[in-house]
Amino acid sequence: MSATETAGGSAATESREPWTVALTDPEVPEGWATGPPDFVGVGAQRCGTTWWYRGAIRTHPQMVREAKPGKEIHFFDRFFDGEVPGDLPKRYARQFPRPEGSITGEWTPRYMHDPWTPPLLRQCAPDTRILTMLRDPIERYRSGVIREQKLAAERGEELRIAVIGDAIHRSLYAKQLERLQELFGQERLLVLQYERCLAEPLGEMRRTQEFLGLEPLAEAPPRLVKESSSAPKPEMAPVLREALHERLRDDVARTAELCPDLDLSLWPNFAELA
Repeated sequence: MSATETAGGSAATESREPWTVALTDPEVPEGWATGPPDFVGVGAQRCGTTWWYRGAIRTHPQMVREAKPGKEIHFFDRFFDGEVPGDLPKRYARQFPRPEGSITGEWTPRYMHDPWTPPLLRQCAPDTRILTMLRDPIERYRSGVIREQKLAAERGEELRIAVIGDAIHRSLYAKQLERLQELFGQERLLVLQYERCLAEPLGEMRRTQEFLGLEPLAEAPPRLVKESSSAPKPEMAPVLREALHERLRDDVARTAELCPDLDLSLWPNFAELA
C-alpha cells in the first residue's frame, strides 16, 4: 500500500495539500453499499467544526464510524481549474460506503468558500443535507491568522500577506450562504452558531441530529460538553479591530437576515446589531 493510501499517510504526504494527494476509494465490506453522502458540512474554517462533527454526529450509533472517509476529504478542492471528469458523481459516491440503516457524510470546511465547489456538490449530491457552523467573524479571522502564523513558523517561513486577505474573505459569510440557499434550498441547510453550541451543547446536538434524520440522543457525549473557549489569544490592536468591524459589519447584518435564528448577542464584536 502506498503512502497516499494509508489512513494517516507518511510525513511527506501529511505535509502536502490535501488536493494534491491522489484519492482512493474506501473498501466496501460485504453487504454494504455506496451512494451520495447523507450530509455534507461545508464550513466554516476555524469555527469548531471538528469538535462538533466528532461530538455531535460521529458519536451517534447510526453514524458510520469507519476510518474512511473521515471528517474532511477535500474531494472538490482539486477541481479549481474547471477540469471536471464526466463521472464525477460516481467518483464522489464511491467515497461513502455504509450498511443499511446507517448514514455517512463528510465535513470539509473550505467547501462553502470555494466558488466552484457548491455547484459541483449539487451535481453530485442534490438531495444531501448541508451543514455549516459560523462564529463571530472577527474571532474566526483571528483564529485563522494565529493558526497560519503557527504553521509558517513551523516551516521556518514568514507569514504571507495573501493569508490575511484570505482570512478576511472567509469571514464574509453572507454571499456564501446565499449561494448555498440558492443551490440546496433553505430546508436542506442547517446553520449552526459556534457560541450557541458551546452554551447549549445538548439542545444544539439534538437539533443537529434531528436535521440529519437521526433519533436525537438523550445526553450529550462527554467530548461535546468538555469543549470550552480556546486558550487566551494575543490582544488585537484596537485600530485593526475597528477596521475589521467596519469591513464586516454589513455582511454580519445580511447574514442575520439570511439566518433569523442567529443570535448576534453572542458575537460581542457585533452585539450592537442584535
